[in-house]
Formats: sequence, structure tokens, C-alpha cells
Amino acid sequence: MLPLRYLPWALSIALATASITAAWLVHPGWWFAAALFAPMAAVGLYDMVQKKRTLSRNYPLLIHFRYGLETIGPEFRQYFIEADHDEVPFSREQRSLIYQRAKNVLDKKPFGTKLNVYAIDYEWVNHSITPSPVPDPDFRLTIGAGRNRPYDASVFNISAMSFGSLSPNAIRALNAGAAKGRFYHDTGEGGISRYHLEYGGDLVWEIGSGYFGCRDRNGRFDEARFADQARFEAVRMIEIKLSQGAKPGQGGILPAAKVNAEVAEARGVPSGEDVYSPAAHSAFSTPRELLHFIERLRERSGGKPVGFKLAIGHPWEWFAIVKAILDEDILPDFIVVDGAEGGTGAAPLEFVNRVGVPLRDGLLLVHSTLMGAGLRDRIRVGAAGKITSGFLVARTLALGADWCNAARAFMFALGCIQALNCHTDRCPSGVATQERRRWRKLDVDDKALRVYHFHRNTLQSLAGMLSAAGLESPDQIRPAHIIRRVSAHEVHSYEELFPLLAPGELLDHTPEHEVFRRFWPDATPDSFAAPGLRT
Repeated sequence: MLPLRYLPWALSIALATASITAAWLVHPGWWFAAALFAPMAAVGLYDMVQKKRTLSRNYPLLIHFRYGLETIGPEFRQYFIEADHDEVPFSREQRSLIYQRAKNVLDKKPFGTKLNVYAIDYEWVNHSITPSPVPDPDFRLTIGAGRNRPYDASVFNISAMSFGSLSPNAIRALNAGAAKGRFYHDTGEGGISRYHLEYGGDLVWEIGSGYFGCRDRNGRFDEARFADQARFEAVRMIEIKLSQGAKPGQGGILPAAKVNAEVAEARGVPSGEDVYSPAAHSAFSTPRELLHFIERLRERSGGKPVGFKLAIGHPWEWFAIVKAILDEDILPDFIVVDGAEGGTGAAPLEFVNRVGVPLRDGLLLVHSTLMGAGLRDRIRVGAAGKITSGFLVARTLALGADWCNAARAFMFALGCIQALNCHTDRCPSGVATQERRRWRKLDVDDKALRVYHFHRNTLQSLAGMLSAAGLESPDQIRPAHIIRRVSAHEVHSYEELFPLLAPGELLDHTPEHEVFRRFWPDATPDSFAAPGLRT
């Protein structure tokens, strides 16, 4: 019996054969036209009924011209379209790796590296002569230990992407994949939609300055509505978004074209109108107030872990938060550091390119400050910013993170082709659109499996790298393991490039490192303002 997966092709071939035969019987001279167009019709029919490729369902037959250009060869792409390592914003090599791991197909490469290993900024992991056995790749950590509802998290999770920015089927597939792989799905600041709850995947509820899902009519925080949402069993942690890497300090906008009735329901806003997130929160205005807000959310959620996400900007603001933690003895359960290289559905070019601290620099500052303040072993740290591979997970963990998040990498796993139409509601792959005719062709079951495979295969890659370095778990990797070329004849580990503070060092004296020497003494837990601007 013919397997079901071959049925569409069989029907298409049967249709083409029948068309040619009928044309010949009607008039022998018509067979040529039928032979030319019937196979094309058959391919188009197959494209429409298959479920593996959303692009083929949305653009039957036409999509094969795109696939044809891709198969011309690497030489054509490299010299006339795009080199394998041109990151605009993700390189062809990065995308291909994600697609291969998501599809669970061969991801090995022949002939050696294409990178110039003597180029400035080339990075690598030093390996061991005595590798360790490859560990179980299901790496996990506890967040909120000692709370009523601690969470056992994977070291690799889905970063914040809101319903409204993403389509219903994209949210469904991400959540179903997260449920299968036992990793978390960050809701983004757009609230908890019905689609987040269908498959039972773990959620981190992100609350931004718009307080979507927990706001009153005036857009201010509503504690009662928060408590109602926080009681969902699927909500495992709550994350306050202070800023995000792609547009720190700006807030956000969801265009009216994407604000349909379901998006409006999830966010608690009118449908068919632009939705704005203010640049700053209204529920708090000082570092101390931020910590008391965290405490309120923790209590009203029944003891679930609560933390915040930020992109590092002015160092004195970050230092002010740390001093408030020391003064108030109220600790966030976690801090997520978002890098300036992070993604967004829509932001001005100047913000995308020129505002905010990149992930590596921001993460090193956060990790070192918490070490120096004697807080690092009491607060978990996550990180996000263009993480696509086992090496990038390993590097981020080495620089001080306990776990990593990725957004666009999981969009690629869903079938995103980097068309850069996220803000227009015309996403061709059905991922970042609310246009029903586009997103309904994204097959949830197939894409959920790809999300699961990408997560699993990335962690297997991480496990292999740890083994090669002689390590047995991610918490053993350190800045000394990651080496970076800084000139043609000089290399340094990250430990040498950014010396970490000793535990409690900030409590005894101000270190000589420039950023601490200049900004730590004047930072105050009572204000985010710069020293010269305080009243």
C-alpha cells in the first residue's frame, strides 16, 4: 500500500498523465501543450496540499524559481548574491545550520572551515587531550530555589516574541515544540493569548511597560488582572521587561494592521488601532520601587520566580539596581541580559544599529558586578542575542550566563526565510503575520517537531563541545575556555580581556577597572538618573 506521504505526488502524477492522455484523444496536436503545462499544474497541486513547506503552500509553483536559484551552486551565491558568512543579519551558514537541525537531517560539513582563523575577532574553544564522556544533553538549572514555586529550566529556551508580532500558528508550533522538549516559551510583552495555552508548554510571562494582559483602561498596571493571569498553571515565571536589545529606551509599537480581535483580547486594547508601549514603566520609577514591584508580583503569583530583562545602557543605572538589592535585601530570582544585536519586528534604523550595549559586553558587566557585590550565587542570569549554535551557547555560558534564550533562531526553525517583512504583515512564511491566508498554511504539527529537533540538536552540539573541552556540565565552562584573536599575533581568553571581580570585592573597595572606578561610587539606590542630573 502506498504510504500517505506519497499520496499527493501520486495524485499529481495521475493528474498530469490523465491530462496528456485526454488532450491526445481529443486532438493529437494538443498533446504537446498538455505535456508542457500538465506537469506544472501537477507540481502546483502538490505544493498546495503538502504540509512540510509553508512557502510552497502560499506560493505554489512560483516558489520553485527561488529554490532553483539556491541550487545553482555555492559559487553563484558567493560571488553574485551572498557569501556564506555575510551576516545580514544572519548568514547563509547560520540559517542553513538551523534549517538542517530543525529538519533533523545531516548537519555535517566537508573539507574544513571556510573561516579565516587568523582574522581579528576569530574565536574558539580550547579542547582537552583527555575529553570527558559526552554528557546527557538535557541540561537544566533551578530558578527561584527556596520560593514556593521554583522552576526547573532548560539551558536553552525560546526568547520573547509576542502574539500579534507572530501568527497564531507560529505561537502554537513554538509552544507545542517547547512542551515536547521541556523548555520554556517566553510570551513576549504582548500578553498570554489562547494560543499560548493550547499545548501546555511552559510559559515565561513577560510584562512590559504596556502591561498587556494586566492593564486597566488607562494602560496602568492592574494587580487584580495580573493575579488572574499569573494563576495559569502554564505560567512558570514572570519577567519584567525594562528594555530590549533591538530598541532600548524606546518602547514599542504594534501596527494597527496586526491588531485584530484576538490580539486585542490578549493585550486588553481596542482592535484595529496602533498599540504603543511607553518607553518607561509607570508602576515604578526608582531602583527601590522596582524591587518592591518584584516582591508584589511574587506574592500575587503565589511564589513563582520573578525577575527582569534589560539591555545594558548607562552603567550607573545598573549599579543603582545592584545597590538597591544590597540595601533592600529584595532579590530578583533572575536577570536576563539582552544584547544590542537582538531582534525586533519594527524599530528605527538608528536604534537597531547604534543604541545599546552588545551582549558580550553587557553580560560580562552584569556577571562581574554581581560577583563583586556578593550576589552572583543568589541570582540566576540568562542571556539573549543572536544565539544560533552550540558554540554560541557555550560562549554565552562561559561569559557568565546560566542559560540562553533565542528568538530568531526558533523563527528559522518554523520556516522563516529572513524576508525582512515582519513589520508589514506580509510575512511569506506565515510566521510573522496576522493575515489568515498566510498563517493558516503553517502546519503546526510539522513545525512543532522542527522546533523540538532544533532545540535537541543544538544541545547535543553543546554537549559534544563540552566533552571535547574535558567538561561534564555547562556550569563548568569559564571565560578562560573561550579564546579570541585580538591582533595578527596575539590571542586572549575572555578572562584576560575582561577581568572578573572577586566575590564581594565591591563591598570592600572600588576596583581599579575603569567602569567601576568611574560609576560605582556615585550610583544610588534612590534614582536611575545620572549623578549630575539628580535633584
